[in-house]
Amino acid sequence: MKTLHIAGYKNSGKTTLLERWIGIAKQAGRSVAVLKHHGHGGPVELPPVLTDTTRFFRKGADASLAAGGGTCQLLLNSEPDFETLKQLAAQGKPDILLIEGYKEETGDKVILVREPEDWETLQHLDGIRLIVGPLTSLSAEIIPSREDTAQLDSWFARWLAKEELDETV
Repeated sequence: MKTLHIAGYKNSGKTTLLERWIGIAKQAGRSVAVLKHHGHGGPVELPPVLTDTTRFFRKGADASLAAGGGTCQLLLNSEPDFETLKQLAAQGKPDILLIEGYKEETGDKVILVREPEDWETLQHLDGIRLIVGPLTSLSAEIIPSREDTAQLDSWFARWLAKEELDETV
């Protein structure tokens, strides 16, 4: 399983880019899982309170799992460490795990920069493969605008192809 982190500040375009790239990976016949860091403070929004799963969870169940109709939903009353979260996300043995956030964790990263000031706090990250934003003169590959979807999609397609070659070696 290959992983790629998409990191940047709020409203930098992370979710929109992930949606696009999930579609590209699926069109290429790859299975995809996504792990998202909820960086907005407070707990993740829960499903409606009237569902049995949520009722069990709110009453203190350490875990509440509902499955049916080809889907599964797991609620945990604790936040596992990053490696455990990756294992949970990879239960279906996907070809690719796309990770939104978790920028301090090890892995290849695409960094979305809204303005040069964002780069000041993100440039220390390890594993940067691509920077998307208004920067110049850096050692990493740069796509100046997140609106340049053709160039972004082309980069991701090359990343997918490279990863396919790496898997066979």
